[in-house]
Amino acid sequence: MSGKSSGTEHIRDFTQGKIFSQLIALAMPLMAVSFIQMTYNLVDIMWIGRLGSKSVAAVGTIGMIMWMMNSLALTSKVSAEISIGQSVGAKRIDQAVIYASHTTSLAILLGVSFALLFIGFPHPFVSFFKLQSDIAAEAVNYLRIVAFGLPFAFLTLNFSGIYVGLGRSDIPFYFNGIGLVLNIILDPVFIFGIGPFPALGSSGAALATCISQFVVAMLFVYHLKRKNGLLGKFPFFVRLHKRYTGNILKLGLPVAAMNMYFSFISMNLARIASIHGGHLGVTSQTTGGQIEGITWNTSQGFSTALGSFVAQNYAARRMDRAWKAYHYTLFMMGILGIVVSLAFMLAGENIFALFIPEKAAYKAGGQYLFIMGISQLFMMSELTTQGMFNGIGKTTIPAFISIVFNTLRIPLAVFLAGKMGITGVWWAISLSSIMKGIVSPIWFYFLQRKIRSASR
Repeated sequence: MSGKSSGTEHIRDFTQGKIFSQLIALAMPLMAVSFIQMTYNLVDIMWIGRLGSKSVAAVGTIGMIMWMMNSLALTSKVSAEISIGQSVGAKRIDQAVIYASHTTSLAILLGVSFALLFIGFPHPFVSFFKLQSDIAAEAVNYLRIVAFGLPFAFLTLNFSGIYVGLGRSDIPFYFNGIGLVLNIILDPVFIFGIGPFPALGSSGAALATCISQFVVAMLFVYHLKRKNGLLGKFPFFVRLHKRYTGNILKLGLPVAAMNMYFSFISMNLARIASIHGGHLGVTSQTTGGQIEGITWNTSQGFSTALGSFVAQNYAARRMDRAWKAYHYTLFMMGILGIVVSLAFMLAGENIFALFIPEKAAYKAGGQYLFIMGISQLFMMSELTTQGMFNGIGKTTIPAFISIVFNTLRIPLAVFLAGKMGITGVWWAISLSSIMKGIVSPIWFYFLQRKIRSASR
């Protein structure tokens, strides 16, 4: 396929040209998109924090459930990034079209299914966290409303993956930026009631998020369906064929499973925090985790960029470019890790107070950020190496590493919380991140030697 009808003129080829500048060009929009996605939650917390720490705890627990849903959505997103990126590298645009249709169909099916589940049966999911009755009731209302936005959230992540696979990470940045601005405007309007709108409290934040997610998804739809859209206006919903669906699941499920399991572990840690620290324990972990997400999502943006870059070069047998890209990314993430660690350890309370001005809340939150600051550099090492694994199609290895060490968080948290109180939960998280950041690059070092030997 060629010409305007195929939309191939918009695709970027990473198998030629300067490595560092290409990485930056791809990563910066992705980092911005990750920052935007994280800011959605932080903006909610900043406004809801004015309602009180109990409301923050209610919204924070639902945020963890939504985190699990976003993790599930990675099945289609990551598969789109890798399969479409490799198809472009192999000059198979026809195959890229098929993968785009299949990942989009999967995103629609998953998003609608879980939206119906949460709308109809929210109580079992909320009761897991052992919240006070008034906080639990607020959490149920929030979950029911925010669930309406799930199909659009799944579609947005999938479309972002398609654009990344085609080397057009700038488009998701623009569209998600519009969604963020809209969310910032609507949050205070619906939460506190401005003009003709009634004050809805935390439910207003959920409504603002849903509307913003819908608008972003529609912007993607419009852009893809325009006359000269990427991949020639591919169909959004098709009958799933075994061959392509199987490959999509093979590529995406390990990454999705890793992130889903991580979110499940975090949900259990929040439950332990609720038992040992009450709603302040939950607030510290959920809000502190969102603040920490600034660095996590930044690193994930570079990891995704690296994976897309490596996918094309791996298919084109240009692994020399892939190795150099990996080293560049490790260096940049190392600098960021040091800066963030110092900020968390030296100014944790001040950072937390920006979101929740209650003294008891930001004191507890400051402890969380201090302990997390110790492991930031190691977390970035793990995520960067994950991008390299994903780019060469070895998605099961980082999934295995994450599953093993995240699993250890639960018994370690139970043990340390019994000895140290609520801070024991934070130390369990930090220590496991340190171990992942050590094991992952060592594993990749030995894998890289094997690949190089095979290519000689």
